[in-house]
Amino acid sequence: MRNVERYPVEGPNALWQVYHTVSRLKAVRNFIAIQAARYCPELTVKNWIYRRILGMKVGKQTAFALMVMVDVFFPEKIEIGDNTIIGYNTTILTHEYLIKEYRLGNVKIGSHVMIGANTTILPGVTIGDHAVIAAGSIVHKDVPAYTFVGGNPIREIRRTDTELN
Repeated sequence: MRNVERYPVEGPNALWQVYHTVSRLKAVRNFIAIQAARYCPELTVKNWIYRRILGMKVGKQTAFALMVMVDVFFPEKIEIGDNTIIGYNTTILTHEYLIKEYRLGNVKIGSHVMIGANTTILPGVTIGDHAVIAAGSIVHKDVPAYTFVGGNPIREIRRTDTELN
């Protein structure tokens, strides 16, 4: 199971009650910053937005491709190591709003990780150093270091104790 904290709600579904957990001002500010970063072709500017405006921990030489969507409500729960690539149109979530509860979980992505395009990373997962995530994958559980995974849901494709080729 993923490492998430669960918060039960009463009344309408948890998403309907989102502004009890995050301020409207924060949501609007984050949305504007994320949209700017999604379309920005300059990697240093993107990383500045992620670090300074959104509060993410982003390592040196980490590259976010165009259209990456980070969590709009809790981006500060995302930590990414050095020299990692986040592929085109990837989504990184740190929250889940369900009918009777919402869940929050940190996402930790190691160093030298390659995440393929159109991947979705769910809250509460850790991706180890030197891991590779195939394009189009749903990351619903932790991925050990030096592991190549892919699919929906992910499954191990290959594991090695040395650099993946």
